[in-house]
Amino acid sequence: MQLPRWWELGDPCAWTGQGRGTRRMSPATTGTFLLTVYTIFSKVHSDRNVYPSAGVLFVHVLEREYFKGEFPPYPKPGEISNDPITFNTNLMGYPDRPGWLRYIQRTPYSDGVLYGSPTAENVGKPTIIEITAYNRRTFETARHNLIINIMSAEDFPLPYQAEFFIKNMNVEEMLASEVLGDFLGAVKNVWQPERLNAINITSALDRGGRVPLPINDMKEGVYVMVGADVPFSSCLREVENPQNQLRCSQEMEPVITCDKKFRTQFYIDWCKISLVDKTKQVSTYQEVIRGEGILPDGGEYKPPSDSLKSRDYYTDFLITLAVPSAVALVLFLILAYIMCCRREGVIQLVHHSAIQKSTKELRDMSKNREIAWPLSTLPVFHPVTGEIIPPLHTDSYESTNMPLMQTQQ
Repeated sequence: MQLPRWWELGDPCAWTGQGRGTRRMSPATTGTFLLTVYTIFSKVHSDRNVYPSAGVLFVHVLEREYFKGEFPPYPKPGEISNDPITFNTNLMGYPDRPGWLRYIQRTPYSDGVLYGSPTAENVGKPTIIEITAYNRRTFETARHNLIINIMSAEDFPLPYQAEFFIKNMNVEEMLASEVLGDFLGAVKNVWQPERLNAINITSALDRGGRVPLPINDMKEGVYVMVGADVPFSSCLREVENPQNQLRCSQEMEPVITCDKKFRTQFYIDWCKISLVDKTKQVSTYQEVIRGEGILPDGGEYKPPSDSLKSRDYYTDFLITLAVPSAVALVLFLILAYIMCCRREGVIQLVHHSAIQKSTKELRDMSKNREIAWPLSTLPVFHPVTGEIIPPLHTDSYESTNMPLMQTQQ
């Protein structure tokens, strides 16, 4: 913490007020004033300059211990401050970070990490990252600026690049300097290059991987890309063998002779290794011919004169309305003629009326007819004597109540 100039000169009157006709402060007032001065001057912005190289992995740790001094001490004396602190990082003047820069912090009680691989387009351009620390206990903030000065790397990019997928690591574990150093050492023993650099590290979650279950200490996995200046070794080329390719297609582990050098600390999925030889890639870049950026001279702008003749749009208006109206009227007359004068249902209505009239007449006739009891017209034989008995009914059919046969005596 930088103190004011008058404190460095050692003027006790500036703190206690003694002298210059003033009285001495009480101890409680002095303590409150000192805490206020500490809080004010802890908010002073401090900048850090870092100098990463383009095409080489950049890692910057946001240590919680460094930002603890920006917040007031714990209220109880003698207790160690362990406040939950989170960080927010963004490019100055923008709400997010550059596309090549990532940030991760698992819990408010762990350090944050900025990591990524700078691009060659940003070489020579300082990138200012605003880091805002939030104290989740006191809800206070502190801000620092991280100035990233990207330098050009020699022999960039490295022509031979290999990407490994490590199953038993998380991205923040792999970003630790000692773990990353052990991995590069194992790769160097297998590859034997003159120059070996870590190019990029990506979490498997950023590649579409699933969040692992919180059992058996499972890890999410991490992709690590390294680059070298010599061709790939025979051990790395073993992945391209037809036998290993067949085993990978059957979801079986391939047989790699150098896997033992990694297995002690890193569990590598050899089926997901990617070998890129940039010396054999055909360049599809087409040279763009850039012009001067100046449009051809088209002369001076000549606005229309004020002496323009007015135009009569009355005729155009009538034509625009008359033609559609006439067409609509003709279509309306044709439709009216078809619907009213050429109806085929008129004849059907006449037939229906005649049928209805005939039906009514039949119903009237059925109401007026006499209902007679059905009598037999044949001679009736006496069941005992066998004599023929004349019909019991007379010629008139009025006696409808007479039974068909007399009751047998």
